[in-house]
Amino acid sequence: MDSYKLDQTDIKILNLLQKDGLTTNRELARQTHRTHNPINERVARLKKLGYIEKTVAIVDLKKAKSVFTAFTLIQLNKHTKESLLHFQDSISHLPQIMECSHLIGQFDFMLKIVVSDLNAYHDFMNSYIATLECVQKVESLPMLKEIKRETAYLL
Repeated sequence: MDSYKLDQTDIKILNLLQKDGLTTNRELARQTHRTHNPINERVARLKKLGYIEKTVAIVDLKKAKSVFTAFTLIQLNKHTKESLLHFQDSISHLPQIMECSHLIGQFDFMLKIVVSDLNAYHDFMNSYIATLECVQKVESLPMLKEIKRETAYLL
């Protein structure tokens, strides 16, 4: 993957697929002013090389079910490699945690946690996060309203 250099057509394909993963190769060919077969080969190559990890559907959770989202800041009590790995391993399998970012600064991690309501968040925190010995401090930032959510990165 490191030796492959994306060209403008690859970038255009990736940008189009990020906006709508169901865009057909025929439509990609039309929008990139290329023919169908080379686009098929490019998309297959981008998948094989890992530029396209997977294709997903983005569900409007407000329509599907009631949700409560909180951004949770975590400070660890030690900053050893073992402590960092222990925390990451402990939370990586939890489906309530939608995102986990390792930070620089006062806090070590920021989690995006999505559950059904405030009580479910409280239960989740007490059942999982509070049981981790490596956690020193937790700060919860409940989301009031989502103003913008974008899934396509500008390449």
